[in-house]
Amino acid sequence: MSIRLPRPSLRASLCVLAACLPMLIGTARADAGWPRTVSGEHGSVVLDHAPARIVSTSVTLTGALLAIDAPVVASGATTPNNRVADDQGYLRQWGAIAKARDVKRLYIGEANAEAVASQAPDLILISATGGDSAMALYDQLSAIAPTLVVNYDDKSWQQLETLLGQATGHEAQAGKLIEAFAERQAQLRKSLTLPPQPVSAFVYNPAARQANIWTAASPQGQMLEQLGFTLAEPSPALASSQSMGKRKDIIQAGGEHMADALTGKSFLMFAAEPADTQALLSNTLLAHLPAIDGQHVYALGADTFRLDYYSANHLLDRLQAQFGGKVQAAAASN
Repeated sequence: MSIRLPRPSLRASLCVLAACLPMLIGTARADAGWPRTVSGEHGSVVLDHAPARIVSTSVTLTGALLAIDAPVVASGATTPNNRVADDQGYLRQWGAIAKARDVKRLYIGEANAEAVASQAPDLILISATGGDSAMALYDQLSAIAPTLVVNYDDKSWQQLETLLGQATGHEAQAGKLIEAFAERQAQLRKSLTLPPQPVSAFVYNPAARQANIWTAASPQGQMLEQLGFTLAEPSPALASSQSMGKRKDIIQAGGEHMADALTGKSFLMFAAEPADTQALLSNTLLAHLPAIDGQHVYALGADTFRLDYYSANHLLDRLQAQFGGKVQAAAASN
């Protein structure tokens, strides 16, 4: 004997569909944009889904991932307990955030493929250049998980965040950071009372009596110009040297040539704290320069050698404290 079941009414069917629709839409949104192809310095990488366990072999890239709330679970580290790194070997500007998010330190210095594999990553990041590059292990690492090679030397922190946002599915977070920073920078520019212009912006090495001077091609130089500063031009002979290989972001000068390179009426010292200015002020070869004679020498923080989202905000903090009025600071605590 067959039993005929009652057909669900149209109203009941619509109710079931209405109940399920939000879940179906949510699933569609989560899957939107995947798989995707991301271009890197060692070729393109195809990602089937948004990564959930990212391992960064580059301590520089780790901070950029944290800023956009990407799911970085582990990272390489640099030498701990110095002026730029905390007790974990993470950069001081974001080390507390890494600790709060329980980012595991895999190694200090040289990369270790076994340590990376132990984290079961679904995306691995390598820097193309620099002391934190793990390019020597690319073949081993790419056999573990999709491996994206990123060159941060030729990018502003905003460009880097945009690329990593694409790779992680956190484009919205990257866009929000960049927009908020641009707004804060524009507000600060209106309130600044600039020191005597133009300025020489540089990193000073007192042991070698050498300066690496930021050019307009550097992220530091670009940021200063966006804030209304004018970068001083070194002597033509030095400007044409740009002496660190093919790099266009710095001009290197030392010894008797340093006075010809530091032509600004004010000096902005990057990667420096206030106590570090004394070494420059006591350099007898520079004593005749207007910036030294007029005491227009300003330290902009130890973490400003390489700008990421966190250190760029700290740089705005320093400039605001030195030359600015009351501008609300953006929270660099993502």
